[in-house]
Amino acid sequence: MSAADELDGPFAQRFVAIGDSFTEGVGDIDPTRPNDCRGWADRVAAQLVANDDSWGYANLAIRGKKLQQVLDEQLDAAIALDPTLVTLYAGGNDILRPSVNLDGLMERYRAGVEKLAETGARVVLFTGFDSGKAPIFRATRGRTAIYNEHVRKISADCETDLVDFWHMKQFQDWRFWDVDRLHLGIAGHTLMAKEVLAVLGETDEIADPEVDEPPVTSLPEKALAEAVWAKDYLAPWVKRRLTRASSGDGMSPKFPKLTSRVW
Repeated sequence: MSAADELDGPFAQRFVAIGDSFTEGVGDIDPTRPNDCRGWADRVAAQLVANDDSWGYANLAIRGKKLQQVLDEQLDAAIALDPTLVTLYAGGNDILRPSVNLDGLMERYRAGVEKLAETGARVVLFTGFDSGKAPIFRATRGRTAIYNEHVRKISADCETDLVDFWHMKQFQDWRFWDVDRLHLGIAGHTLMAKEVLAVLGETDEIADPEVDEPPVTSLPEKALAEAVWAKDYLAPWVKRRLTRASSGDGMSPKFPKLTSRVW
């Protein structure tokens, strides 16, 4: 008996999402849901179930996880659920560290993708976002570009699907992002769900996200906003990096078991 058969299935089709905060849904705030967030993966799962009620869904992603942690803690758990569809994004938290061995990182990434592909599941990978216009994170743009070249080659070699986040220039509009400027906001996760469904070739009935008109602010107001952001978001992020703490410490996956009850 597979792990899937022990749950509220069995399901003919099984979508398992693994990774970090991007896949967990951080920034798409929803206090009614596990971990207080929704996210693009939940939205994709809800659409899959609406299209075909034979789908089950699990989300093992946890914020703050680096690539090796995702591979160690989520890969075998995902495979145990006998997935027919797996999404993987990991490595962004490694790229943001002071130093990273990208070649070594991507060798481990490749091994993980190969292990997923060997299950026969449909695998979906993501390139990283182009941070060239992000005030703080533009310094990592070169690293992300190298990471993306590895992802594209691995995707081609393993015959996976690819969501090319780097070339989605609509996300350069910061209204799609959370106030922390690191995670997608509600509108961003909604748009990403639509992008993923397009790659999957699935019917998409998700309404286009709405964004407010950008406020007209004076230079003093902009300076104050920058200071508040630095205090509330940048400083805690830097502190976690220095102390080697993670925002996901002590957290559990949102949906560790397959379910069709994705509201």
